[in-house]
Amino acid sequence: MILNQNNEYAALLDACVLAPMPLCDTLLRLAEYPSFYRPLWSDEILREVGGVLDKLGYSPQQRQRRIDAMQAAFPEATVKLPSKLDSFNCPDEKDRHVMAAAVRGQANAIITQNVKHFPSQCIEEYGLLCQTPDDFLVHQFHLNPPLIADKLDQQTAVIRQTREYLIEKLRKVTPQFSELLRKYST
Repeated sequence: MILNQNNEYAALLDACVLAPMPLCDTLLRLAEYPSFYRPLWSDEILREVGGVLDKLGYSPQQRQRRIDAMQAAFPEATVKLPSKLDSFNCPDEKDRHVMAAAVRGQANAIITQNVKHFPSQCIEEYGLLCQTPDDFLVHQFHLNPPLIADKLDQQTAVIRQTREYLIEKLRKVTPQFSELLRKYST
């Protein structure tokens, strides 16, 4: 694992991994003390999350409560974007702000479902990795399986469900991670 200059692993979380509640909750629980990494996002990413939540049927109050809770739990996660994004070259110009936030926040990785939007020739010069949430969570699991299990048990306690329920909810977007959890739980 390569650490940033602050000796901590930092991951920029794209809107597509922050919108689905079970995945977002899992990713952010791993960033709580004792943490596996430092989460990063920008106001633009949170606006995108809000747009997705609108499409999912969240009320404006629910959407704002969720974004406010994320910002309150991780006030240091918000990265200010530079005024010009032209120097951040991505195949999809709409993703320049994501790369800019990752660079500005000294991220080690961008966690996204849209890995094709961040090909290696665009991110390597910044020392960034681009990972799916599945790959990222598999890596985190191998760092400390008992702590991952404890954090997921905390998550299931809050939603009043079982670990098996959560594993099933995560299976669509994190099949390898879900399989590791299933095997670990038996």
